[in-house]
Amino acid sequence: MFTGLVESVGEIVESVPTGAGVRVRIATTLAPELTLGESVMVNGVCLTVIAHDGAAMHADIGPETLTVTSLGGLRPGHRVNLERSMRADSRFGGHFVQGHIDAVGHVVAVTPDAEFHTVTVGYPPRFAANLIHRGSIAVDGISLTVAGLRDDAFDLMIIPFTMAHTNLRHAAAGTPVNLEFDVVGKYVARTAELATRTAS
Repeated sequence: MFTGLVESVGEIVESVPTGAGVRVRIATTLAPELTLGESVMVNGVCLTVIAHDGAAMHADIGPETLTVTSLGGLRPGHRVNLERSMRADSRFGGHFVQGHIDAVGHVVAVTPDAEFHTVTVGYPPRFAANLIHRGSIAVDGISLTVAGLRDDAFDLMIIPFTMAHTNLRHAAAGTPVNLEFDVVGKYVARTAELATRTAS
């Protein structure tokens, strides 16, 4: 389980095919603190640390993950948001994030507003029931609030700190982003779906 509060922005330094999957090496200041088998969220996706040294961590990305997330497009030089799993004895910020991606969206526009930015993200319309105005959403692993909502896109108001300390500062129109909808909302939507089926 994660919180959606990005700890560090790492850099992909190596991406090597391994049969059906890919092994990535990510340079990060978190590397010295990691342990083998630990879960780290990479752009919103929960991955396992399979090796690490003083400068980087290694993780395997399986074929299913490559299919349903944007990680298959990672190349050396790409910046990724990183967060270690939450500790039971620490403060809880953001919202509950599982690291299980629901859909891949795309940045439609990044619009400056003085020192702030509005980021508009397009998403598959079939997931509209999972979003509410002022609700929580994880975008590339960042816990954010839906500031504007339409049937195929939503707006995010990004404060200067978030823009400076996440990979959103590199986002532009067309950039793919991993989306994880609020887990509570997903259960509500599923319950409503099953109730409709029962009633019919």
